[in-house]
Amino acid sequence: MEVEEEQREMSTNNNVMCLLTDPEGTPLGAPMYLPQNAGPQQLQQMVNKLLNNEEKLPYAFYISDQELVVQLGTYLQKKNVSVEKVLSIVYQPQAIFRIRPVNRCSSTIAGHTEAVLSVAFSPDGQRLASGSGDTTVRLWDLTTQTPLYTCTGHKNWVLCIAWSPDGKHLVSGSKAGELQCWDPQTGKPSGNPLIGHKKWITGISWEPVHLKAPCRRFVSSSKDGDARIWDITLRKCVICLTGHTLAVTCVKWGGDGVIYTGSQDCTIKVWETSQGKLIRELKGHGHWVNSLALSTEYILRTGAFDHTGKQYSSPEEMKEVALERYNKMKGNAPERLVSGSDDFTMFLWEPAVSKHPKTRMTGHQQLVNHVYFSPDGQWVASASFDKSVKLWNGITGKFVAAFRGHVGPVYQISWSADSRLLLSGSKDSTLKVWDIRTQKLKQDLPGHADEVFAVDWSPDGEKVASGGKDRVLKLWMG
Repeated sequence: MEVEEEQREMSTNNNVMCLLTDPEGTPLGAPMYLPQNAGPQQLQQMVNKLLNNEEKLPYAFYISDQELVVQLGTYLQKKNVSVEKVLSIVYQPQAIFRIRPVNRCSSTIAGHTEAVLSVAFSPDGQRLASGSGDTTVRLWDLTTQTPLYTCTGHKNWVLCIAWSPDGKHLVSGSKAGELQCWDPQTGKPSGNPLIGHKKWITGISWEPVHLKAPCRRFVSSSKDGDARIWDITLRKCVICLTGHTLAVTCVKWGGDGVIYTGSQDCTIKVWETSQGKLIRELKGHGHWVNSLALSTEYILRTGAFDHTGKQYSSPEEMKEVALERYNKMKGNAPERLVSGSDDFTMFLWEPAVSKHPKTRMTGHQQLVNHVYFSPDGQWVASASFDKSVKLWNGITGKFVAAFRGHVGPVYQISWSADSRLLLSGSKDSTLKVWDIRTQKLKQDLPGHADEVFAVDWSPDGEKVASGGKDRVLKLWMG
């Protein structure tokens, strides 16, 4: 009886009954009374204590997808929330390091003679590659901010490029359907072009380094309706993934070792990679699938490399560190997949668990061009022809915010390594940096003379690269 009295007294003393949960919804202990003057700092100390963290980690706190930046009492008054109900507070680990927002163009590098169609930083963030309509791939020296190598050999537009997660190889795919592997150290082709696709290449994705080191295999998708797995040591296609009835528009090699392909036939197919058998089909979209994103994508792209710039002496060491990073990022949850479509919608899937979508994500007024998970997997951003970028909860798929400011279709987005900032490039010739916490525009980056087709934020967080119709490559710094 006494305990009940005490509890009642506490609640009349302006205390709030709260339940702390992780982003997946797992409670951290039982619901408890917290004083109304408790804010993020007190909650942070509490979570560190309850989790027995030896090193104190930074956390952010969310109530219904809105970050709590004030004391609980202030929040309750402002939102007019009833104190009768248990208040659910989600704690989210934040990156220990902070990325500075980019705010100025540090160099404009000419070199390409046609539009720049793709830009990609190496996994360690030290090098940069670009692919262009002038049929070349270029490698750039980031210390001097000058052209390093021009890789020639393609006979048509270079549509996509992809670094292997161990940083040893770069592959490019062209409008003629051929693929070429390059040695980034010399800018020379490693072997002859890889021939097999009958139409242009739409996507390239490498086998994760935590599954196989050194990196040997990658998968390509093409407008011809097939995806192909290539082995760069054998220099040939080892498996052809056939089954889509129309063009394959995007491909991702997942952390569990399966391959996801999205197609104009409105389906997403999941393949195993030893024989190329179809595991399952994800159906739901009413129009072309344009873009796929994995919750683990950032870790898969960077492998063993992180913001500290550590280099590795052996493939074994690299594989071990990459596996550790992957497991830590993934936690106990299954890998999540988001698909964006011409039907204006997105779906959130957990393909290992079910062939049915977890959520349908609606709100865009035009086709969804690009979807991308934040490095920590907590957010999904989507870019659309409706001129907006939208932010969603990466675990539930719930809509969080719309970023408006572009006056033309948004082509591509990229995240900062600490998941706090989002970059977008648009037909309107600008890049914009959005702040996830305030959900507002952080930086407007004009400077390109025409449409911006490609943007990338370096994994070490230092730089942003952009390219477009004006044929120049721009580097932006903090």
